[in-house]
Amino acid sequence: MVDRIGIIGAGALGSYVGAFLAKEGHDITFIDMWPEHVEAMKRDGLRASGSQGDFYAPVTALHLTEAQSIVDPFDFAFISMKSYDTEWATHLIKRHVKPDGYFVSLQNCWNDPVIGDIVGADRELGCVASHIEVALWEPGHVERGGAVGRDSGHHVFRVGEQSGKITARSQHIADILDAIDGSYASDNLWGERWAKLCQNSMGNAISAMTGMGTNELAADQRCRSISVHLAKEAAQVGLALGFDIVDINAMPAKKWADADKGDVFEELNDYFAGRRSRVNWLASMAQDVHKGRKSEVDYMNGLVSRKGLEVGVPTPYNDAMVTAMHRIDDRSLPQGPNLIDIVLAEVRP
Repeated sequence: MVDRIGIIGAGALGSYVGAFLAKEGHDITFIDMWPEHVEAMKRDGLRASGSQGDFYAPVTALHLTEAQSIVDPFDFAFISMKSYDTEWATHLIKRHVKPDGYFVSLQNCWNDPVIGDIVGADRELGCVASHIEVALWEPGHVERGGAVGRDSGHHVFRVGEQSGKITARSQHIADILDAIDGSYASDNLWGERWAKLCQNSMGNAISAMTGMGTNELAADQRCRSISVHLAKEAAQVGLALGFDIVDINAMPAKKWADADKGDVFEELNDYFAGRRSRVNWLASMAQDVHKGRKSEVDYMNGLVSRKGLEVGVPTPYNDAMVTAMHRIDDRSLPQGPNLIDIVLAEVRP
């Protein structure tokens, strides 16, 4: 079955998914606001390279101002924007999807309720992308680093309905994404989302704050300690909210929540010390800082902090990370490893 698919947001993840789906024969239309990227795709197609090979895929690419030219509606649309652009992007793509079509949040963070409020919760699905390293450093070329999930039995894509039911359409999205990497339809969208939020909270902002990649973070004891505490707080908050959190990096949420126990801390510290890869990869938020874009910290660590207040769980490490990233976002503080000591000074009595 060939789908006509709209993707609003041709960033790293959206571009990588779109390239593979186009390669599989689906009719892909990108709508994006990076002019050079759109023009490169118009001219040459979209190149995907890295750990899954190197190929060009034919795609349709439109500038935001060209969205009005869409005549044939999409069967469904992926929304793959930064979290702070979710609302307006959903309104833009909404009228270009068939009346019986639907919308898939292919994003980090907790954007499913925002999209559902606009298109209806019964027309929105969430797609969690767990442990996939992708980057878009130049127009028309998206790259994947790290290992392929299915080679180790890891499922990258987890597709779920807000209702918690596995449906024909959630299974269909999982099936087509399985051509890229391991994928399944889930009956636990919120537990999947919170586990992904824990992953993002423990690694994204610290990479963005310091400018350090995965291997540098793994080698620094201070960074490992901060990451353990960030994950601990996020897990504690999610459990207090009552979510059935799936395993976080192949370990139960309860273990992360118990990180103050000495033996558990050492185990988690060792886990981070072993997170070495062939590429010293920058997290997505660090890529945003590098490109001069606003970070998503308020939708990652900031969400942990806000929900922590609601349930009475202290989140000093996530609070400190939000404060540091706000100063980077407003250009009052330069990115650099020296921020590690600033964060530690804030969280320690």
